[in-house]
Amino acid sequence: MTTTHNRPGLGIFFIVLGVLAISINDMLIKALSGGYPLHEMVFFRSSIGIVFSLMLVQLEGGWRILKTNTPWLHLLRGLLIVISNMTFFGALAVLPLADATALFFVAPLMITLLSIPILGEKVGPWRLGAVVAGFVGVLLMLQAWRSEQAPADVPLVILILPMLAALTYALNQLMTRKLGVHAKASAMAVYIQVIFIIVALGFYFVAGDGRFAAGATNESVVFLLRAWVLPEGTDRWLFLGLGLNSAVVGYSLSQAYRLADAATIAPFEYVGLPLAVFWGWVIWAEFPAPLVLAGIALILGSGLFVFLRERVKNRPLKRRRLPRRY
Repeated sequence: MTTTHNRPGLGIFFIVLGVLAISINDMLIKALSGGYPLHEMVFFRSSIGIVFSLMLVQLEGGWRILKTNTPWLHLLRGLLIVISNMTFFGALAVLPLADATALFFVAPLMITLLSIPILGEKVGPWRLGAVVAGFVGVLLMLQAWRSEQAPADVPLVILILPMLAALTYALNQLMTRKLGVHAKASAMAVYIQVIFIIVALGFYFVAGDGRFAAGATNESVVFLLRAWVLPEGTDRWLFLGLGLNSAVVGYSLSQAYRLADAATIAPFEYVGLPLAVFWGWVIWAEFPAPLVLAGIALILGSGLFVFLRERVKNRPLKRRRLPRRY
């Protein structure tokens, strides 16, 4: 019988660690988005990150754990996270950090709901209610776009990009839960880094000279397609920070979704919301309106409720058979 890991406490720890690293990653990419193309940052980030991921491979069992019987599923998982990154960071070049993050945070809701038909996980009415409350918090945050302070010149497609990123991210994490039965977190992180490097090099050979960005007025398009520029000065340290964060993110998220039910740990990704507000306030002097803060409080409250409910149960979750792959 095929079983999965069920350690919700440890899974929650890794998801919070991963979200912290993601928030730093988002802040660094937004800070660098005015001078470098996204695919260049992805290339350097993943090239540095894969070194640290390979070190973790040695700690978790050596080179043998990189062998897989499901290479195409890992490839699909990697492409999903590449699409998620490209669409989210494309929006991040235009939108405030907190606003882009708020739009992206339909992802935990999607993960929790999709885990029912895809993974066969059981989500009770209390957890579903908490997730709905979190979604109401997201809707409250989105009301900022109807206020007088909301930017009027942002195309609708830019607002859709973070939601597309959320959908592909949710599907990626559900695949992580399935593939994590037989694959180590460090190995899955290496697969992701390799795919990022290949995609980034593809962008370089096709658009690395910046010819497709010439004459473009959309900031997201320019960010995706501008010419490569070698980092200089303090930017080199920021690129190194991106690489370190890449290793932490890849390992932590893979480990989190290996160790616990997706529906249990997904709400804790909402920790990224106050972190996005913090970086926006510290770096760009952006501070959300009271309605946005109310939404954040509601979202965090729903995530805390899910954790407390797992503690109140005071018993390990039953191991469950994964659905067959057809």
